[in-house]
Amino acid sequence: MKIEIQHMGDVQFSIATRGHVIYSDQPEDNKGYDEAMTPPEIFLGALGACAAYYAVDYLKRNKLPFEGTHVTAHAEKAKNPARLGEISMHVTVPEGLSEEHRKGVHAAVEKCILHNTLTHPPQIKTIIG
Repeated sequence: MKIEIQHMGDVQFSIATRGHVIYSDQPEDNKGYDEAMTPPEIFLGALGACAAYYAVDYLKRNKLPFEGTHVTAHAEKAKNPARLGEISMHVTVPEGLSEEHRKGVHAAVEKCILHNTLTHPPQIKTIIG
């Protein structure tokens, strides 16, 4: 997997892969224009989207209703070092799901590649060229 990040001016960046582009910015109180999400918001959104994908995939595979499924992701900022602290995800599924399938959705969501990346941290190498 390869993603290219390009500086677009001030504190704005483009993030591109496979012909798709998203952008990041900063709020006005952090020298930005608030025209796009911040990198931590993109990160949290990606985690939530991954969870939502796995939840809907489980429901579809089990021929269960999936319309209206959504995830609300929340994180608190932590310090020393600056990072996202506790992350919570509230997965809303269609009403009437049995306890067995609610547990199945929970297990499926925890198979998300980003969830696994956070619970089994990778080694990160930074190379300055």
